[in-house]
Amino acid sequence: MKPIDAHNDCRPVGEILNQIGGKWTVLIINRLNNGPLRFSQIKRDIGGISQKVLTATLRDLEMDGFVTRTVTPSIPPRVDYELTALGRDLQGPLQSLADWAIGNRPKVLAARQHYFDAHPEAKLRPRASVAHLAVAAE
Repeated sequence: MKPIDAHNDCRPVGEILNQIGGKWTVLIINRLNNGPLRFSQIKRDIGGISQKVLTATLRDLEMDGFVTRTVTPSIPPRVDYELTALGRDLQGPLQSLADWAIGNRPKVLAARQHYFDAHPEAKLRPRASVAHLAVAAE
């Protein structure tokens, strides 16, 4: 059996990117960058995320050490979420990626349009639709 070369093995990168690459994770990390927030405030700030998905994402972020969950006994109980040092460290690369995505979105959309013009037989998946993205950009 060949020994695992962690430096060249893609699994560790894929495993971490699977967790931190989701749109909800990025939005939650960005919202928590300015300090602790209650569950309801995160849900309000993000919009479009279901309670179930927000709960699962926050649990995953807590499990992986990016977020802490603090329960303050009161009626009703107060639950606050806050970035850990690891979560704050992650926020920098996520912000860089977000800046890159915003700055390069027109180039990506142009490349997609060029591809679809050159390949009219290509079937568009809903998330890859240039028309869909163009409408979303307006």
